[in-house]
Amino acid sequence: MFDFIPQEYEQLVNIIFLVVTALIARHGITYRKEDGERDFVRLLFGCIAATYFFLVLFKDVLGLISF
Repeated sequence: MFDFIPQEYEQLVNIIFLVVTALIARHGITYRKEDGERDFVRLLFGCIAATYFFLVLFKDVLGLISF
């Protein structure tokens, strides 16, 4: 994923990236205002973070897909 990272640290960087994007996606998708409504912008960015999470998981970590 990152070309400037040495090969021995690539898996560690991928795992850290997955953890951070999973936290962002969870917060964005599950967040509700005090009145119970969802915030559109947080939901949008949560879905974008979830997309990147699954992209990195399936492509770089598990190696199931390739482009």
